[in-house]
Amino acid sequence: MNSSNPIILLSYINTKLRDDYKDLDELCEDLKIDKDELEKKLNGIGYFYNKELNQFK
Repeated sequence: MNSSNPIILLSYINTKLRDDYKDLDELCEDLKIDKDELEKKLNGIGYFYNKELNQFK
């Protein structure tokens, strides 16, 4: 996961969560993404995973 633009990464991840995955764990497992690294990158721009909404807000 080497997105130089975290806003594009945010958009991509939220779209995948909305359309294809029941939760963040399933997305990370399927796409072989390090969950901690993803959350750190998106938390760094002020977005945090909301399990009830299944998206970063």
